[in-house]
Amino acid sequence: MIEKLAHKLTRKPKFVVLIALLLLIPSIIGYFATRINYDILTYLPDELPSTQGEHLLENTFHDAATSMLIVEDMPASYSNSLINEIKKVPGVSNALWVSNMVGIQIPVDFIPSSVRDIFYSEDSTMMIIQYEKAGASDETMNAIREIRSLCNEKCFLAGFSVIIKDTRDLVNGEIPLFILVALLLSLIAMMLTLDSYFLPVILIANIGLAVVYNMGTNVFLGEISYITKAIAAILQLGVTMDYSVFLYHIYKGKQPEFEDNRDAMASAIVSSFHSLAGSSLTTVFGFLALCFMQLSLGMDIGIVMAKGVILGILTVIFILPSLLLISDRMIDRFSHKKLLPEFNRVTDFVIKHRRGIVILFLIMFIPAVYGGTHAEVYYKLDDSLPKDMPSIVANNKLKTEYDMSTSHFVVLKDSITRTDMNKIESRIKDVDGVSTVLSYNTLTGNGIPDFFIPDGIRNMLKKDGYQLMMINSSYENASDEVNNQISEIQAILKDYDEDALLTGESALTKDMIEISSVDFKTTSYISIIAILLIIAIAFKSVSVPITLVSCIELAIYLNQGIPYFTGSVTPFISPTIIGCIQLGATVDYAILMTTRFRDELRAGKDRFVATKIAAVTSAPSIITSALVLFCATFGVSLVAKIELVGNLCRMLSRGAVISAVICLFILPALLCTLEPLFEKTSLAWKKVKGKAVAE
Repeated sequence: MIEKLAHKLTRKPKFVVLIALLLLIPSIIGYFATRINYDILTYLPDELPSTQGEHLLENTFHDAATSMLIVEDMPASYSNSLINEIKKVPGVSNALWVSNMVGIQIPVDFIPSSVRDIFYSEDSTMMIIQYEKAGASDETMNAIREIRSLCNEKCFLAGFSVIIKDTRDLVNGEIPLFILVALLLSLIAMMLTLDSYFLPVILIANIGLAVVYNMGTNVFLGEISYITKAIAAILQLGVTMDYSVFLYHIYKGKQPEFEDNRDAMASAIVSSFHSLAGSSLTTVFGFLALCFMQLSLGMDIGIVMAKGVILGILTVIFILPSLLLISDRMIDRFSHKKLLPEFNRVTDFVIKHRRGIVILFLIMFIPAVYGGTHAEVYYKLDDSLPKDMPSIVANNKLKTEYDMSTSHFVVLKDSITRTDMNKIESRIKDVDGVSTVLSYNTLTGNGIPDFFIPDGIRNMLKKDGYQLMMINSSYENASDEVNNQISEIQAILKDYDEDALLTGESALTKDMIEISSVDFKTTSYISIIAILLIIAIAFKSVSVPITLVSCIELAIYLNQGIPYFTGSVTPFISPTIIGCIQLGATVDYAILMTTRFRDELRAGKDRFVATKIAAVTSAPSIITSALVLFCATFGVSLVAKIELVGNLCRMLSRGAVISAVICLFILPALLCTLEPLFEKTSLAWKKVKGKAVAE
């Protein structure tokens, strides 16, 4: 089947390329039709109380998101006019300021202190704006943009939804730069490691097609996260480029055997098909392990990247051969000597000192595992954003001027008596870090008659048997203090309403912290088990998969442990994702060398000669693959203004280098030393078609 298909593909290369280009049209349409989600908190499980509270806010109070607008040094007439204009903005469900309750004629000093402290601070005043749709929805983003257009330079819009808006604008502006930097550095890397200056252009073009196909087919998912959008193309380029290089090398090796290059290419397709399909399985399963995260962001990244690897393989098999056939003359015209050094001396040193290197390998696990498991992470994702972003500036003002670092939202039953509401509010105000509490009871309990409260304010705080309470906290989001505060508030609420729900950015983040530690362990175990099984089946061995996975796991722990030894803090999502990606993407380096090692043993070489041949011949492929992954991600880490993206790419680039170094300098020693164990714990280790090969 594959032989016939390979023959047909190589007969009409221009037609194949034309079809490939035409497929770009629906892919580009699908790319622009795919929605991007910029709110990581929406990936929390629906069964969490904080998530249920968010849904209740959205469906009952039409308060899916809230932001605060600070107005400095402006007369009350301006603020009153502004709040009335904001109420008319599509997507805004309600807007609250003192003019809604007592008018602007009453002097500030006459307003009850519990209300005044919420809305005034020295020379500024604050408004509360609620949105109908979720914080990351297009409707809310458009509403925020229009609100900003109504404001002057003395207005500062704060809140989580506003941060999402600024993040979206920043990501959309940076992605073209990410791709440009990744492409340029990858081209340079391949020009230095391959034997033609023009060949990298063809390989990049082929992977470029796979990237566009992958991003276009995301439309079937409905939406993807902004993190996936930011790193998917770069990561796909880095982890699938070696498939293209592998096919090219087989093609060049086949050329002397055939008079017609088309026949050589057809033979190369057949020879590489099963090898590529098998080697890609480890990468695919590494990504798919992310799908088992409770935080469904993992499924988002896992599906997109697993699909990207599969599409990368398909383009290598079905499209790259035609591109190479069309470009043969140009590739040969710009050919040059390989610039990579020979690894003979290095391999001789490794074999000679193999026992010491094996001992070093075992010892290195101690600091690596300790550092990897003790590295500090942060969950306050706005810490990864530029400090001069308008939303970050506004949030800092909210903190310093109104003692509001974050806000909690509580949904309670409307049947709770005023006496109990007074007790609830009094006890919550006594909780450490609580700055202000706002509810319907707060307003009417300060001498304002119930009938005097406008319907808009009443519907904002009481509706369909529920009432809403807003609690402002001086504690930072994702801190231990705010998490303890949330637990204490929840305990108070349960004394009066068992079904009370506390939500908001901090409550959602607290839940995310609790499930992320479980996610980290789950994804790591699943990826390790899956890849162990794949390698065990491929080599029919018990000891080989343990050895190879141990090498890459050491590289992963070293990568994750570096922040501990340097005293830096990383975003929580980075180590969770890196473990699966680095294992799946770089274990191929170890598999490549071990496969060649076994082949040489089967050809009659002793383990020392087989080790040297395997290490020397595999080194160029490992270096090329690792260098492309390093360049594609490291360049992005230098230019990314969003630290979350920058850190993720930095760890990916570092992981590629560490994995390559371990495979080049430690794995040969392990192969040579453990070969007798491999023979005893593997089936047909030195046999080909049932015949033993004598050393």
